[in-house]
Amino acid sequence: MITLNAVTKLYNEGRPNEFAALHEIDLTLARGAMSVLRGPSGSGKTTLLSILACMARPTSGRVSIDGEIVSGLPERFLTELRRTTFGFVFQRFNLVRGLTALENVMLPTVPLGADYGQTRDRAMARLEALGLADKAAMPIEHLSGGEAQRTAIARALINDPPILIADEPTANLDTALAEKFLAILAEERAAGRTVILTSHDPRIWEAEGVDRIVTLRDGRIVEGATGEGAITEGAV
Repeated sequence: MITLNAVTKLYNEGRPNEFAALHEIDLTLARGAMSVLRGPSGSGKTTLLSILACMARPTSGRVSIDGEIVSGLPERFLTELRRTTFGFVFQRFNLVRGLTALENVMLPTVPLGADYGQTRDRAMARLEALGLADKAAMPIEHLSGGEAQRTAIARALINDPPILIADEPTANLDTALAEKFLAILAEERAAGRTVILTSHDPRIWEAEGVDRIVTLRDGRIVEGATGEGAITEGAV
């Protein structure tokens, strides 16, 4: 369970151009659920996602994971927490050109000092599960858009994180690829993994398996939802 209590995020704090991206956010996201953050550009959804994923600190308020307050931890502990708790799928995938698909999937394991042979086997298993075993030795720049995204998903899952984070994951995908991605998310959720993503895409909001939709506007939660993607005014 991830809990935010009275979280505010200011940029350029104390300067004339100070800007509040989030205002006094109270939010609890359940483990093992798929939650979607939505809202127009500038609503604060990406800032909220970065705080939920411990990639940014709140200016005030607290962030807790399974009852432990993590927002005040030193950076070295947050780095370890990100490595072991979260897997990230970025909008533009952020794969490393010049490396193969297999090497890209293995990258997150390097700081952990894992055994190379065991890591390679795990990475191959992830690629095979996503239908990419025959692309493992191919340089990433030679993959199609769908293959690159599946490689990014395999990389996000290589350390078996309990929480999968995705920022606007279907923004650059056609309908067929978006549906494949949503099927993968549904499988991960069914396996017990927590999925949290931002999206302005109705295909995401209406997808089967979405447990909660949180709508933001001007840095505040204006709508929340539970169950099959239905929206209930005022719920948080």
